Order: sequence, then structure tokens, then C-alpha cells
Amino acid sequence: MPLHIPPAPAAAERSVRTALHSATLRAPGPRPTEREDLRLVLPLPVYRLAPVTGTTAPPRARLTGWRFLLARDGRPVGAAETMLTADGWAFSHFCEGPYIPSTERALRLAGSLPAACQPRLLSVPELYMLTLWLHTDPGAQPAEGGPEPQDLLMPLAPAPPGIAAERAVRSDVLLPLLAGRLAPAASQETVGLVS
Repeated sequence: MPLHIPPAPAAAERSVRTALHSATLRAPGPRPTEREDLRLVLPLPVYRLAPVTGTTAPPRARLTGWRFLLARDGRPVGAAETMLTADGWAFSHFCEGPYIPSTERALRLAGSLPAACQPRLLSVPELYMLTLWLHTDPGAQPAEGGPEPQDLLMPLAPAPPGIAAERAVRSDVLLPLLAGRLAPAASQETVGLVS
């Protein structure tokens, strides 16, 4: 699948570069002396899934930030996130952990699929879940749109129990399952997604 990664806003990238070179920044993640050889790679827009209320209403997602993978010697070792504020894009935080290598693996898997797409990240904080969202409109503006039924979602590891990580699933299959978990009385359907 040819991946069409949209360019990140210049202000978002600048805020991360400034944070990487800040000697006074006190945050989890790489220390200033360890940040000098890090490169920003694979900027992905980050969306938060609005509460899923059932299978009839189309799901909504809102752009909340951009995540830049941080690479050293060609390998992702962490990430830096920005957030949208009233004044524009601002650095939010550095992060590390299992979602970093899982993002890299999921992007590699997505690259082997046949259709073109725009990779995005979709967060479902209520389930402690992050997915690679493969939007089927590769030319879409990053600030627009929610998951379409034909879009693919690839939960990143670690995924919630009962949901297979790093496996592409159509959003019209996965989102109803999530709706059932977020509001168990709202949905009695079960979808087998465990590999």
C-alpha cells in the first residue's frame, strides 16, 4: 500500500525541534545530551475518537496533535508529540514504550497492502488504545474527516484484551466492538477479532 504521509505543520515541527535542543526542558524522554543525534521521522496526525454511540451514527474523530517518531541510527527510539492550542501548535511531550516499535511494524505492514492510503493515529483513551488508521483518501486534509467504513484500523501493541494487535481491520467492524466496550449496554453484538 503506498503510504501518503501528509506534511506536518511547520509550527508543529519547529516546536519539537526547539524541545529537542532545549537544555532546560524537564520531561520524560531523552536528556538534552542524548537528543542531539535524534532525527524526526514519520510525522503522523493524531486524532481522538469521539464517543462511539452505536452502529448507525458515523464515527467522529478530532485532530489533537502530531506525533513525530524520533530515530537514532535509522531506528525509532521514541516519539515527540505536539498539541493544538489556542495559539497554534505547541510541543506537548516526549514518549517511549511499546507503541513506538509497534507503530514502525504497523507502518511496514500497511506498506505491503495493495491500496493507497493516508496513515494517521487514532487514540481511544478510554480503552488505553492507539491504532494506526489507514484512511482510504490519501489526498485528504489531515484536519478533516472521521473513520470511513472502508478505512482500516490496525491496533498497536499492546492492544486491549480480545483485540489483535498489528492486524488491519475495517473500521465498520472494529468500531462497533469498541462501542460495545465503551458502553456495554449499547451493543449486544460481538465481533471475533482475536487472532
